[in-house]
Formats: sequence, C-alpha cells, structure tokens
Amino acid sequence: MEKQTMRIAILGLGTVGSGVVRLLRESREMLHLKTGLNLELAKVLVRDARRPRPGFEDLPLTDDVDEILGDPSIRIVVELMGGIEPARTYMVEALKRGKTVVTANKDVMADYDKDLYDAGEIGDAELYFEASVGGGIPIIRPLKESLAANRMELVMGIVNGTTNYILTQMSQYGKSYEEALREAQELGYAEPDPTNDVQGYDAARKLAILSSICFLSRVKPGMVYTEGITRITPRDIEYGRRFGWVVKLLAIGKEVDGKIEARVHPAFIPEGHPLANVSGSLNAVFTVGDPVGESMFFGRGAGAGPTASAVVSDLIAAALSKRTPGRRAGDASTVFFEKPVLPISETRSRYYLRLHATDAPGSLARIAERFGLHEVSLAQVVQGSGGPDRPNGRGSAELVLVTHTVQDANMQAVVRDLKEMADTVISVDNVIRVEG
Repeated sequence: MEKQTMRIAILGLGTVGSGVVRLLRESREMLHLKTGLNLELAKVLVRDARRPRPGFEDLPLTDDVDEILGDPSIRIVVELMGGIEPARTYMVEALKRGKTVVTANKDVMADYDKDLYDAGEIGDAELYFEASVGGGIPIIRPLKESLAANRMELVMGIVNGTTNYILTQMSQYGKSYEEALREAQELGYAEPDPTNDVQGYDAARKLAILSSICFLSRVKPGMVYTEGITRITPRDIEYGRRFGWVVKLLAIGKEVDGKIEARVHPAFIPEGHPLANVSGSLNAVFTVGDPVGESMFFGRGAGAGPTASAVVSDLIAAALSKRTPGRRAGDASTVFFEKPVLPISETRSRYYLRLHATDAPGSLARIAERFGLHEVSLAQVVQGSGGPDRPNGRGSAELVLVTHTVQDANMQAVVRDLKEMADTVISVDNVIRVEG
C-alpha cells in the first residue's frame, strides 16, 4: 500500500501525551495498514524543550507554539495539555487556520465548545473529542453516529474513577471515607487535592458534554446540580445493603417534557442495575433511547493507556477525513435547541433519610407528620440499633425513612422542618437519592 504522509503535532507531553507518543510508535505498521497513511509526528509542544526527557530524546520538541500553528504542513493538532488556558486559545487558533483538532480536554469542551465549533467553521476544520469523557470507553461517537436515529431519554453514568474506587472500598471492605481516600491517593487514583473528584466537579463537566449531545441543547457545567461523596458513611452503605441497594456517584441526564435534568450526586441503585457492579476505578455509561432501548458502555475511564486509545482512534478518523476531500467525519456540533435545564428543586426522585430522634412516645408520629405536611409519602421506616459513625446515646433512636417518588422541593422542606424540631430530632445524618 502506497504511503501518504500526514503531519501531526501534539501539545503536551504529560501522562496522556507520553502514552499517545508510545502508542503511535508501537502501532506504526498497524496504523498504516488501517489507514494507508504515515502519521508523522512533526512537533511536540512542551514547556521547556531543553529539559532532558528519558525515552523521548528523538522527539522534535518545541516550546514555541507558533512553530506548530504557523506551519501549514501540520494538518492535525492533538491537544493534551489539560486545563482551560492556554489550551483553549491554541485550539481555537489551530481550527481557524484549518487544522483539525483532537483533544481529551473535558474542561474546554464542557465550557467552550461553541468557541471551538465557531473557529472550525471559520477554518473549515474539524474537532474530535472522544477522550474527553470516559477515557478509553467509546461514547461520544456512538451517541453521535451509532445512536443518531434515536431520541435519547436518559444518560446515566459512573464517569469518575476516583470516587468509584473510594465507594467500592467502602462498600466491599467497610472502610471509612477517609481510609478509602488515603488508599486511592497512595495508588495514584486520587490527586493530593481530591476536591475536583470527590465533590463531583469532574463528573459534572463530563455530564455537561454528554447531555449536550444526547438532548441536542447546550448544557454547561454551571447548570449541573453537583453534590459530592464526602458525607457517605459505612452506616449508610450498610442500610443500603439491607434494602438491596448499592451506592454510586452518578451523573444523570434526562429529558422530561422538553426540559433537561442534569445532576451529579451519590445515589442508591438496585443491586440488579447494570451500573451496580461497576467497581474499582472502572467507568460506565448507561443510556436509554427510543427506539433502541437500553445500552451500556463500560471500561477503563482514565489513565495513559485508555485515554491514548481514544485519542489515537480520533487521530485515525481525523487523518482519514483530511485525506478525502469533501469528507466531514468530525464530531460536529449537535446543539440545535435551547431547552431549559430544570433546577434541582423541580426534579423527582425517591429518598433515603437517616436521622437520630429522641426515644420517647410520639416522636415517630411527630416526624411522620412533617412528611405528610409536605406531601411526601413514606414507603419504609426502619429503626436502627446505633452504629460506629454515631453511637446511640441514652434516650435516642436511629431511624431510616425511605420515601416514594417525590419532588425535590418537597423533600427539602421536610428536611428543613426536621432540623428545626430540636425537641424531637437530634440530628439529620444523611439524605441520599434512590435511582433506578
């Protein structure tokens, strides 16, 4: 097969950038067989081109981005710098100059996708971003292409490996949140500052991208209700097990009557749900579409190897598109409408609520009265026997109440009332949604 050369540049040589370089080297012949192209690595942008990089001595390094943006022979730019700036500026400029962009940058794609698509229109250039959600899991292109005939009703996923690892350790081995987090940090699954993961911000950005694709309307991270996992305790996990539930940090997008729900929070799901057995640092995305029904995409959601797999797959598609005049295979914008995103108060769910109350006649009746006052119907009430996270003191009782499906605003009104009942309710320990 005659080789045609396609010159590419990579911005960034961190964990993912290094993984992409290795994959391009190791798979050179296979990539040629699949594409008929010689993918030539023309430049790699780094912060300091003079610093030694063992194993990458032969790379054409530069610390001047103009050597890439100003070179018309470089036709594809792979952005793997991370963060918003200067990555966004470099991508916009590359697209304006007619260079296809491949990126794994969820931050830019979640907040500034319109800037990129507008720049691509100016330069007649394409944008690929499979690696921005789910690492090595193919999800962006399947949603845009394989499931394009469907009206998507639901996208729900475990899209953050750090929190899934922590909750798995807590669920399977009874570890506290603090113990599980410390172990995740020691293994490299969690950053020294884990806020972005454990507070749900990373998952919210990924959900914004998925929701914008599924529901054909732009969803920004700031529109996504976000709640982290820091309040989950082994006590809650044990109660969930009694009900046949597993706790996960879920990213949930729904379209209901022309309006979008977008929320990230811990939730109990039934043990038989497809997402319930996604453990450790694995990710999965579960979708419901009409007419296809249920689908699930499962695999490694982070790391050099899985992310490099998605990046190079996009690179292959981009190179083939560049080779064929008139062919447009990129991840074109799917934003056609401006659908409202519901505030969390207008969403509906079931709820698990754990509290401590005074152990006195009439306490449960007074508590139940508050639920009825706000039209929240109770499905189950369980009295506990104390636990390690809050031992029962003398004269107190632990109660777990599970509701039927209710509007969030009603449930929050109940919680506010309970917290004001100092003579009856000692503490409201946790409130967790129940999905599935």
